[in-house]
Amino acid sequence: MTGGAAGAAVRVVVVVPTYDEALTLPGTLRRLRDAVPDADVLVVDDGSPDGTGELAEQAAAADAAVHVLHRPGKAGLGSAYVAGFRWALARGYDVVVEMDADGSHQPEELPSLLAALRVPDGDGPDLVLGSRWVPGGTVVNWPRRREVLSRGANLYTRWATGLPLGDATAGFRAYRASTLARVPLAEVASQGYCFQIDMGLRVHDAGGRIAEVPIRFVERELGRSKMTGEIVREALVRVTAWGIERRALGVRRFLAARTGGASRRDDEGRHPVG
Repeated sequence: MTGGAAGAAVRVVVVVPTYDEALTLPGTLRRLRDAVPDADVLVVDDGSPDGTGELAEQAAAADAAVHVLHRPGKAGLGSAYVAGFRWALARGYDVVVEMDADGSHQPEELPSLLAALRVPDGDGPDLVLGSRWVPGGTVVNWPRRREVLSRGANLYTRWATGLPLGDATAGFRAYRASTLARVPLAEVASQGYCFQIDMGLRVHDAGGRIAEVPIRFVERELGRSKMTGEIVREALVRVTAWGIERRALGVRRFLAARTGGASRRDDEGRHPVG
């Protein structure tokens, strides 16, 4: 990927976390390398018992742009991404992308996310989401209950936290590395949907700009979904807690402003002594 007036090369890495994705990873990697041949790929495998890690190593042996980070066991999506972020930041990449291995995110749409990020243009957004729930976004072969869950989760997130996004739970996204470097990754403990919301809040609260581009999200055809009731419960509990904290902070700031304003008016109304 190139950009800027001088055509300077922009280093992009796509972080792909895996756990038991032997059926889908090879095809995803082929499509990704065809769609964005200048981008590197980091597979973060959590000790998949189905041999996904070994398939990733075979791909890396055949293609110098593919890298593999092995972790000893299943530790969650959020921690896998954090490990991938740290790996990417340590190696000086300019853009870090999140993408699923299961085929739900279309590699052919990644160029539109990268174009919207406008790196190295300093005026571009800090984070670009591939969104299902903005005009032009679609979902294919999704069960009705999953669509209701996703739309409901995003509505609740906007109401609870004030995060102004159509698809805060989107897992297909591109960050400026300089933005990720300012995020205290050691403090990020959330997983699943919740991890995506957590990262969006951190970027937004730090004053970062977030853009959304429509994507076509396709339900996986091979393997099993990793969505569980535990992931949904974690998201509900954490988003509710964040919403309460943010409202409490808003009240404290409002009261502090009123108190400060009253004190200033009292000071201005007092006559000097003597």
